[in-house]
Order: sequence, then structure tokens, then C-alpha cells
Amino acid sequence: MNKLKLKSLALIAGSIMSINAIAADPEYTFKLHHMLPPASNAHANFLQPWAEQVEKDSNGRIKIELYPSMQLGGSPPQLFDQVRKGIIDVTWTVGGYTPGRFPKATVFELPFVPVNARVTSMALQEYAETEMQDELKDVHLLAMHTHFPGSLHSREKDIKTLEDLKGLKVRAPNKMLADALNIIGANTVFMPVPTMPSALSKGVIDVTALPFEVVKPLKIQELATHQTEFKGDRGFYTQFFIFAMNKDSYTKLPDDLKKVIDQNSGVPLAGFIGDAFDAYEVGARKEAVDRGNTFNTIEGAEYEHWKTTLAPVTTQWIEDMNKEGYDAQRLLDKANALIQKYQNF
Repeated sequence: MNKLKLKSLALIAGSIMSINAIAADPEYTFKLHHMLPPASNAHANFLQPWAEQVEKDSNGRIKIELYPSMQLGGSPPQLFDQVRKGIIDVTWTVGGYTPGRFPKATVFELPFVPVNARVTSMALQEYAETEMQDELKDVHLLAMHTHFPGSLHSREKDIKTLEDLKGLKVRAPNKMLADALNIIGANTVFMPVPTMPSALSKGVIDVTALPFEVVKPLKIQELATHQTEFKGDRGFYTQFFIFAMNKDSYTKLPDDLKKVIDQNSGVPLAGFIGDAFDAYEVGARKEAVDRGNTFNTIEGAEYEHWKTTLAPVTTQWIEDMNKEGYDAQRLLDKANALIQKYQNF
């Protein structure tokens, strides 16, 4: 009798465990695809914590599967279309990988517009919510952000003045910086981030423009040992990123789970991402310092020389945007006003 009771209790316990296991299964599983390795700042300090927070806030009803390093196939410039078409559910990608697709956001990529990543990212997100609905209509935007203003990293030559870049092959991350480098007299080369170590080691490029948070995981500091930083009221350049969800993946969620996504989106998320990029920049820079790399600083009169020389990039941007039917000066003024707003936030 006791054996029968024990057997019955075991069966009941097993049934309860099975029911609980079923209840714990997620109702929605989303694939998040991006280009960088798991050790990168974006993956470890932003994408993974975001996924964990969404899973926690949904009580396990949403599961986010992360696929770094383009594990689901394709190339980095294809990520936005992958999420737009529903091949994946969520992506994080560089806006500049698809030139001409997000023209309004390029105002934040103009020379000497950005400050740190937190302020610029929050400003960009509010700007996107109010100015970019048409450009982002095919996805559900989670957040837009920027990295900490980038520096120059040279293989062999110290870059101490603007003229030092003349004739060098320089990797540009976006059209705005490419236009600036062309004014200087550099030979610009476009390439996605993951291809840069090979390009530097083979001499395909002499200099690359990057924030230190990308330099560290790709070990650029071992290939380009001459660093040039900009010290002034604004950073040299930045580029914008898009963190987006497939519209159907979002729409199919019940209202309470949409709320979970919404609570982990928008300006607060942009600020969180900016903080992660600002914090990582400090430690990543230290690695280049600890290696004994050469550091040069553009400041004072030389900084003003760069700003004056590159001002035509902004003038040309205004002209080009106006020709496309935009009120470019209004967009520039709004971007600067939002940066000012979040500097005082």
C-alpha cells in the first residue's frame, strides 16, 4: 500500500512538473541578429541585457534568441532588410550601411555635431520619433543611438594636423565623414567594421575612423598604433545605429506584451545604450594607452582649423537636403536644440 501511495505521489509530482514546464515555455520567441561578436560592447552590454530584461518583464512569455556575428547569414548591409522582410524579428545595425535610406538622421553625422553617446543618442531618438516616421515606417523602432565620438587610428603615421591626412587611404564609416575626408584630400574607403583588421594589416587602408569601443574587440590598437583624439565642445564625428523590430512580430503581440516592449524602448533605452557606449569607451581606450601607443590631440587653434575647413560639408548637406524637399536648416537647428536639451537633462 505504501509503495502504491509513493508511486501515485511520484506520478502526481511528475505531472505537476510537466505542467509547470509547459507553463514556463515562452509564448513568443524572437530572433535578434547582428554583425558583431559576443565579446563586443554592443552584444555584452546592450543587446544581451536588453533581451534579458524583456524576458524578465514578460515573465518568460517572450524569449529573445541572440545571433551575433551574422550567424543567420547575409552581410551587415542586409540586416535592415532582413528585419523589414521578417527574415529575422529584431536587429541592431549601422544606418550608414544603406546610404540614402535615412537622410534625415545624417544631420547627427555631420562633423562636429555630436557630444557624448548618451546625450547624442537621446537627442537622436526624440528626433526620430518626431521627424523620421516616414523613413522608419517599415519597421517598429525600438531605439536609435550613436556611439561615442570617434577618433583616428593610423598604421604608421602620426596625425597631428589636418594636412597629415592628405593622400592617405582612410576608412570612412558614413557619407558625411567621407565628404569631410575628401575636402582634406584623403582617399576614402567604405567598408563594414568586421573587415577592417584585415584591411589594416594588408595596407588596404592607412587610417580608420572609429570609437575605441570598436577598436578593442577587433584589436585595432595592435594594427594601428597612432591614435588621434579631438578635444573641443563637440566630437569629430559619430554614426547612427538602428535597433528595430519587425512590424508583424510586434503587432502580433497581445497588448500586455506590447507594453513590455514599449517599456524597453524609446528615449530611456537610447540613454541606456549611450551610457553603455560611453562607459566602455574609457576602458577600451586604456588598452591602447597600456600598449604604449602614440596619442595625439587635436585641440585649440588646430581644432578650430578643422571645424572651419570642414564647415562646407554642412553647407553642402543643407543644399542637398533642400533640393530633396527637406527644410534642412530646421532639421539641423532641431538636432542641435535636442542635443542642448539632453545636455541639461
